[in-house]
Amino acid sequence: MSDKIIELITKELQMLLKDYDLEIFKSKCQADAKGVHCFAHLNQDVSCALPYLNTALGGFEYLKNPPTVTFRAQGKLITVHGNKIAVNALKDEAEAKKIVEWLKNEINDAWEKKDTIEPCYTGMPRPGIIEILKLLPKTNCRECGQPTCMVFATQVAQGAKSAEDCKPMEDEQKNKLDTYMKQFNLDD
Repeated sequence: MSDKIIELITKELQMLLKDYDLEIFKSKCQADAKGVHCFAHLNQDVSCALPYLNTALGGFEYLKNPPTVTFRAQGKLITVHGNKIAVNALKDEAEAKKIVEWLKNEINDAWEKKDTIEPCYTGMPRPGIIEILKLLPKTNCRECGQPTCMVFATQVAQGAKSAEDCKPMEDEQKNKLDTYMKQFNLDD
């Protein structure tokens, strides 16, 4: 057997996640939504890799029991459970396949490098909605498309909106909000 074939077989044996079944669906709550969501039902349990994946990808939420890590990547909110991956707001099935395949590689890579990765069993610090609200003009002007500054602050805390989306906010306040939000790494 050639060295290349032996290397491929060895890599295949070391893989934690080998395959999955993809389920694509539209939101039941928003039947008119253009995008889709997906579940990748994993045929192998990856729970043991989640603390390493949390470190590698900077998960902002980590649950210990059952092990679950949630993070933002490629503009999506992704949650990885031991036997399932959930991805929201996808354009189509092709995008779902691309992201799940990327994540499969990330899981296997984190597992392969587990001896050099410090596992993390906690999530990242989260932005404070009140801290964000303090920086907003608090006019409830709706120019951002939201009914109140509190709703806008909540969306900023989730990474869905930014200082640039608040038209009446002064540049100094926008800079302060941008500086505050950078520490949370929500803009992947």
